[in-house]
Amino acid sequence: MDDDEFTPRLGKMRSRGKEVRYLSLVVKAARRASRGRAKRSHFDGSRIGRGASVARVLRSRDRHGAFRSRRAIVKFRPVTLAGKGLGGAKAHLTYIQRDGVTREGEPGELYSAGLDVADGKAFLARGTGDRHQFRLIVSVEDGDQYPDLKPFIRRLMGQMEKDLGTSLDWVAVDHFNTGHPHTHVVLRGKNDLGDDLVIAREYISHGARERAVGLATLDLGPRTDLEIEERLRADTGAERLTMIDRRLIREMNAVRLVSAGDDDPFQQSVRTGRLQKLARIGLATHVGGDSWRLEPDLAGTLQRMGERGDIIRTMQREITARNLERMPADRVIFDPAAEDIVPVVGRVIMRGLADEHKDRHFLLVDGVDGRVHFAGIGQGEDLELTPEGAIVRIAPREARVRDVDLTIAEVAASNGGIYSVDAHLRHDPSAQEAYADAHVRRLEVMRRTMRTIERDPDGSWVIASDHLAKVEAFEKRQLSGRPVTVEILSTEPVERLPAIDAATWIDRELVADTPTPVRDAGFGREVRAAQALRRQWLIAEEMAEEEGGRTTYKRGMLAMLQRRELLRVAGEISDKLGKPFGEARSGDRIEGRLVGAIEMASGRHALIERSRDFTLVPWRPVLDRHLGKTVAGIVREGGISWTLVRQRSGPNIS
Repeated sequence: MDDDEFTPRLGKMRSRGKEVRYLSLVVKAARRASRGRAKRSHFDGSRIGRGASVARVLRSRDRHGAFRSRRAIVKFRPVTLAGKGLGGAKAHLTYIQRDGVTREGEPGELYSAGLDVADGKAFLARGTGDRHQFRLIVSVEDGDQYPDLKPFIRRLMGQMEKDLGTSLDWVAVDHFNTGHPHTHVVLRGKNDLGDDLVIAREYISHGARERAVGLATLDLGPRTDLEIEERLRADTGAERLTMIDRRLIREMNAVRLVSAGDDDPFQQSVRTGRLQKLARIGLATHVGGDSWRLEPDLAGTLQRMGERGDIIRTMQREITARNLERMPADRVIFDPAAEDIVPVVGRVIMRGLADEHKDRHFLLVDGVDGRVHFAGIGQGEDLELTPEGAIVRIAPREARVRDVDLTIAEVAASNGGIYSVDAHLRHDPSAQEAYADAHVRRLEVMRRTMRTIERDPDGSWVIASDHLAKVEAFEKRQLSGRPVTVEILSTEPVERLPAIDAATWIDRELVADTPTPVRDAGFGREVRAAQALRRQWLIAEEMAEEEGGRTTYKRGMLAMLQRRELLRVAGEISDKLGKPFGEARSGDRIEGRLVGAIEMASGRHALIERSRDFTLVPWRPVLDRHLGKTVAGIVREGGISWTLVRQRSGPNIS
């Protein structure tokens, strides 16, 4: 028969003793196939990407003698380069090459797989279009035994290339300015084919560290009994969290009791010595025999003690290096969570990393109260740059539900749980669209950070009944990464402020109703001297008068000084651009291309270029991500109210 004429004839299923429906058989087969799988771990995406299988092997293999292996840390941090990310990448490369990181106290030098001195600008240029990059910190516990870390890092990165199945483009800097030598590595987020480099989380968490441990153990040999014993003896008196403490915490019972006894005499002496040290600092109590009771949150307390010790050593080192005469009582750790905390105003001595592994930054500030303050400012290099010598005000942030959140919840409650700009304007006819847009921006930030708020394709938002609880969780998360606000009061050093023809921080303090208290000691003494010189300058400029030992200032003095500087700077810019300056006045609508930021003594300003002229208006952080774009806004008394600009090429939000 011809194939085209073939027609299959399907018969009935054979009987199995009783009538069974075919669908029932399929369902039962599916159940049998899935039986037992529900008990397996759920899919979490940790094995998506390169290196997953290698990491699995490294974790599961029987590592004989692991107790004697050298210890190492490899900290990965993926960083998105969109928006301000490229600027953050430049800042990161600058920071890791800062002064004093080599053994000789010199600035660090970038190196790569084939070059001892790598070109950081060329590296950034190659990664201009990259979606992301990886920043690594590699630290071997016994790294001080390496005369040079470069060969170790190159072998580690070469092994990672084999594990990930692609060549890697990276630069690195070795740091020897801490107790543990370590290396910062910046890795491009592209593979050898030019596609996005996706590394499995399992490799990031375990694979790279296991490779570093293996290489260090191969180089330095397994840890000897003497090395292990010396480390444990040193840990018995340490005021930080140690391996001995972790073991005691694992072994304590429900009422926090732990035994000092051990089958090994040396281990027993170590445990006993450590428990006695914990008792002396109030973290353990001897309850009789070999039984001890550990205090609640022992690990957290010891971690904080270790951090405090590191802070005190950092403050001592920097104060000594700058020849600052400050008594130990005048060294303060700024705690934003303290009940009686007040903002700190002072001069930036330095910015640094309190914890390089966790990317926690700090500022050391010489306060006008005559004391030196250590203030943790948060995580990430994208924090606003604060140059040394700048005068800043540091204040604690407050985690709270804002008025904008209450408004969103109110509008959604009256609109079936949906928030949108149109619903907002219907709910409050007196509101303007720009005001409603600010609420949308708040929701967008929460959505990107928490992933707990849904946005529909039409631009509306699903607001659940527990929205305010989500806001509280969001604010607490933000607070952990940004515990304080840092306001730059002056980028000019205090010694230059008395003679500057502009509205300065000193001027604002002189005319303030409640000026910042200034102590006649330390940096406060320098500020008082600068204030006295500034008064004389203002009198000479006929902006102040002195009578009977009292100085009175001309009304509108700050505005006049600010306008004098504005016109002077605008004249300089006009000569460069070949365009006239158009002064922005209250109520004017501003629209043009955002060229950049202009640093002035009276504050940062935005340079807006228009078709026939340009203008200068006060800067706002929201403009950071819109350089080179068209922005628009309305001049208000308190600044600029930026709005949505729609062009033929598409919308721009400023």
